[in-house]
Amino acid sequence: MPDDSPAAGLPAGAHEAFRRHLDAVTAYTQAAADAAGMHPTDWAALSVLNLAGRLTSGELAARTGLTTGATTRLIDRLERAGHVRRTTDPADRRRVLVEPLPALDVAAIVDPARQRLGEVFARYRPEQLAVLFDYFGRAADALLAATHEVRADAARRRRPS
Repeated sequence: MPDDSPAAGLPAGAHEAFRRHLDAVTAYTQAAADAAGMHPTDWAALSVLNLAGRLTSGELAARTGLTTGATTRLIDRLERAGHVRRTTDPADRRRVLVEPLPALDVAAIVDPARQRLGEVFARYRPEQLAVLFDYFGRAADALLAATHEVRADAARRRRPS
């Protein structure tokens, strides 16, 4: 059984609060994907593309934590649905880029979260918000690294001995 005791210096209930946060993000992602008529993985990948503008399939795989094969199938689905298109990289015509198309009203789907979170952020001072957003950036990188570790460990366990 994993050790769920709080790390030194964390307040009581910190682990539970963090887990509740992650579970709420997961539930929201599912609801947003449902509203868009998409699978949560496709919704998350489209979000990554909307932030980046355009990526290679390998870059998209790295940023979503998916395998390259799963990413190719995901891009195929998004392209068939009219959410992305493949284009050649003007700097290197051998490279294919994936870019989002404005076919989906993402703003209408994410506005409730923006409004609710805006109410939460309004309770913090600017220096506290700076810490929160520093955390968001660092936590995103840490969670993505953990995603890659979990996938690599799972792949190692599946290999025949």
